[in-house]
Amino acid sequence: MGWEAWYTVLLLGLLVLGLARNWAVPDVLVLGTLALIMLAEALTGTDRLPGPAAAVAGFGNSGLITVAALFAVVEGLVQTGAMTRVTTPLLGRPKSAAAAQARLMFPVAGLSAFLNNTPVVAMFLPVVSDLCKRTGISPAKLFIPLSYASILGGMCTLIGTSTNLVINGLVLAEPGMKGLGMFDIAWVGLPAALVGLGSLMLFGRWLLPDRKPVIDRDGDPRQYTVEMVVESAGPLVGYTIEQAGLRHLPGLFLIEIERRGEVIEAVDSSAKLQADDRLVFAGIVESVVDLRKIRGLIPATDQVFKLDAPVAQRRLIEAVVSDRCPLVGMTIRDGRFRTRYNAAVIAVARSGERVRKKIGDIVLRPGDTLLLEAIGSFAEQHRNGRDFFLVSQVSDSAPPRHNRAWVALGILVAMVVVVAAGFISMLTAALVAAGAMVVTRCCTGTEARRSINWQVLLVIGGALGLGMAMTTSGAAESITRGLIGLAGGNPWLVLLMVYLTTSLFTEFITNNAAAVLVFPVALAASHAMDVSVMPFVVTVMIAASASFATPLGYQTNLMVYGPGGYRFTDFLRVGLPMNVIVMVVTVTLAPIMFPFAG
Repeated sequence: MGWEAWYTVLLLGLLVLGLARNWAVPDVLVLGTLALIMLAEALTGTDRLPGPAAAVAGFGNSGLITVAALFAVVEGLVQTGAMTRVTTPLLGRPKSAAAAQARLMFPVAGLSAFLNNTPVVAMFLPVVSDLCKRTGISPAKLFIPLSYASILGGMCTLIGTSTNLVINGLVLAEPGMKGLGMFDIAWVGLPAALVGLGSLMLFGRWLLPDRKPVIDRDGDPRQYTVEMVVESAGPLVGYTIEQAGLRHLPGLFLIEIERRGEVIEAVDSSAKLQADDRLVFAGIVESVVDLRKIRGLIPATDQVFKLDAPVAQRRLIEAVVSDRCPLVGMTIRDGRFRTRYNAAVIAVARSGERVRKKIGDIVLRPGDTLLLEAIGSFAEQHRNGRDFFLVSQVSDSAPPRHNRAWVALGILVAMVVVVAAGFISMLTAALVAAGAMVVTRCCTGTEARRSINWQVLLVIGGALGLGMAMTTSGAAESITRGLIGLAGGNPWLVLLMVYLTTSLFTEFITNNAAAVLVFPVALAASHAMDVSVMPFVVTVMIAASASFATPLGYQTNLMVYGPGGYRFTDFLRVGLPMNVIVMVVTVTLAPIMFPFAG
């Protein structure tokens, strides 16, 4: 290896150490490493390290742009409540992390066998976050299983991941070689996926971390009293409190139900909801936001429906009543709050005291904190006014557009169908679907832009540049040939080395790049030993996808890195055993299902 290769390997080693020791956030470390590679190229003029254009070419990569577009697609599904409609029956209300993992991983793996892994994970990110909020399960127990399940599912069919298609294309390009059918890889991939999922279910309780979110939703002293009404023709009528998901909302407590003038206190979980039931809750603002997104519940105050603003433009606002507010000493109704401010009071918090009155009958006092539904510009208009001490907009508080849910689902299904049928590329479909979400008002342009996780995109783009450096410097090729050479002429050992080499590189460069790099070496090795190339083809396909040990090798790992609150070492602890398990299954079954003498 030349100095360029050693330099690249050294920097990658320092990057891994920095990620493991949490020297800085991942995007800073990755981009810093890429900058050092670009600096070396600029100072030496070598053509074996990527220059500025090549190093940042990853930021124009179709996969990265696809991920960005899919964030907007998912935002449309979230803002309309479409994801909740589909996934709530699927995920239910698991009582433990193991039950949640089982309900999550197997459907995700099944979807990933026929859909690109990235949109599947993107769709489930907000769903898993919401599940963790509702059940109190640590996000760290579910986000790695989400990513791993998508990876394992992608191993089961030819279209499960782009890597399989790329390798199959290389096979077809070889004279006299036949490609794989849709389900040929399943003879090895399906057992590997089942063993992998089962192992994660069995050992996940010890291997996965159990970190709680930094913010404790039960520790907020500002407790709101909020009233909601069960829609008379809504989906919650006839459901029990437990089935409706109203019993274990984090940071929120169902105080009582008012039904036709009768007040029911100490509500049992088995009590069934009836049309027009008035539910009284006490809880913190984040939980009130979640409550407002449940389909079938509407605010008890009818003032919300009289606001002079489209639903899409409304947000929840927190405002503290000042002693100079002209409505102090008056009820919310008598003071004509909505008419004066074009805002409806949803809930009231008063120094931890429960306000035992209907919203309209509450007499305002200085220091009362009001939760308002109003147009987004309300905060700017009244921030410096005399009526309120503090005014701030609640994040992620846009009212769900439930009437657009089926539109959003239709856009998603159309995107999946056209890609699966091969009509257009995943990138084109994702961009069109993202635009359709905005045009059909499933989400606004502002919401679509805010939904993009820029840290994920920066890390992916930077990682692609580092993969380019591994290739152009010769480091990847030198290490590949050296490892395979250690196996001598034994087909089983060579197959093992092919797997190990592919797996090693897929952890640090893209899975497609790792597969393309190792394939010609594996092909040459099979010809030299005069054995069938098919077990090597299948092994390269699976090994290139089986990126579990680092967050860098596969973009779904990067997508769950932040939301799960993970450290680099978490992936090592969970992913290395998973790598070994999938490797053993693959190297054992590939020569049996696709014999060397074939």
